[in-house]
Amino acid sequence: VQLQASGGGLVQAGGSLRLSCTASGRIFDTHIMVWFRQALGKERELVAGITVGTGGTYYANSVQGRSFISRDSAKNTVTMDLQMNSLKPEDTAVYYCAVGSNWVKFDYWGQGTLVTVSS
Repeated sequence: VQLQASGGGLVQAGGSLRLSCTASGRIFDTHIMVWFRQALGKERELVAGITVGTGGTYYANSVQGRSFISRDSAKNTVTMDLQMNSLKPEDTAVYYCAVGSNWVKFDYWGQGTLVTVSS
């Protein structure tokens, strides 16, 4: 499984950003795709996730209500999008997408994409 993330950038507080992650290879309906983020000097945080098959979702409290995660499946690829609205400076972090077979262990990781929210 290979992951390609995109969509980071610089945005003002209150603005919006859409992160995308395309997974290719042996992706199954039972897989879970997620976004983690890690801010400078802080621990990595699971931000949001979605199951490939059922579309069940998870949002961290920190983004609940102002983010929306979705996925779109095609032959041998799945694209996961995270729409983030009402961005805050504390959303500034490197965002990583990952794929796993459960919500605890993620075996495949994409490269990070930097999100910077200016105040």
